[in-house]
Amino acid sequence: MLKLTTAVFTAVIALAVNAPANAQTALKWGHAYETSEPFHTEALWASEEIEKRTQGRYKITVFPASQLGKENDLNQGLTLGAVDIITSGSSFAARSYPPMGVTYYPYIFRSPDHLIAYTKSDIFKELAAGYEKASGHHITAVTYYGTRHTTSNKPIKTCEDLRGVKMRVPDVPAYLAMPKACGANTAPIAFAEVYLALQNGTVDAQENPLTTIEAKKFFEVQKNIVLTGHITDHVNTTIAGRRWAKLSDEDKKIFTEVTQEAATRGTKIVQEREAALVQTFKDKGLNVQEVDKAEFEKVVLAKVPLSDFGYKQEDYDRIRAVK
Repeated sequence: MLKLTTAVFTAVIALAVNAPANAQTALKWGHAYETSEPFHTEALWASEEIEKRTQGRYKITVFPASQLGKENDLNQGLTLGAVDIITSGSSFAARSYPPMGVTYYPYIFRSPDHLIAYTKSDIFKELAAGYEKASGHHITAVTYYGTRHTTSNKPIKTCEDLRGVKMRVPDVPAYLAMPKACGANTAPIAFAEVYLALQNGTVDAQENPLTTIEAKKFFEVQKNIVLTGHITDHVNTTIAGRRWAKLSDEDKKIFTEVTQEAATRGTKIVQEREAALVQTFKDKGLNVQEVDKAEFEKVVLAKVPLSDFGYKQEDYDRIRAVK
């Protein structure tokens, strides 16, 4: 009996010693995008890859389509403990650290490649560090979301053609810059209501990436697609500060590497889809209009300067200088 008791005791002690090493931590990853979009499919890939590379120490469940709340809720959830990882735009990060919003100023990025180069630059590291200090949360990766263009009821060839046009724009200061500079009358209609607003004439125009114009079928109610290319949009993969602090250096490296790989994969998918959509829309009989972006940029700089938003000229200049 004594031998049996000793053996049982030894086994219990062994289990107790080994339990922490084998324990699995469950994490929640939330975002607002649909399951068909790369921001979801690549988050799924990343969650599986992190579980694999950490030998099962982390089990990440991805919640798409605002299941854990809208973007504002998700950003608050990082602090409240409702979510561990989110995919969300810099416009929301800018609510904690306003200088992050400079990346939404029209035409600051020349192209998606310029955006990606920026994410590897010193100025990005400084802005991300400022955000982390202000919010407590850590950005590990940036994914290209798409270049924002305009759809309208009438052909638009110049900035002046937007004067007086009723245009739906997200209620984010920098998003308003181009329409405001061109004289459009902006309306912050909820995203879910945009299709109906375009259909019934509540607004005459809206702006979004080509992938969104396709996914939300705005092309059904707007026959003019104007390639204004005014904002090179992007989303961040952000980990809650309380969670980041608990990761070992090894796991921080794994989370960073995997989310950056997922961002690269997602960026590639978006770029390929955008390239194909121009011809797709033409094939549907839509009027796809090229414009002089330099002319739009000149008007924006003159009529809605950086100072209107409290952005730093130095940050703008450094981002523009990134090669």
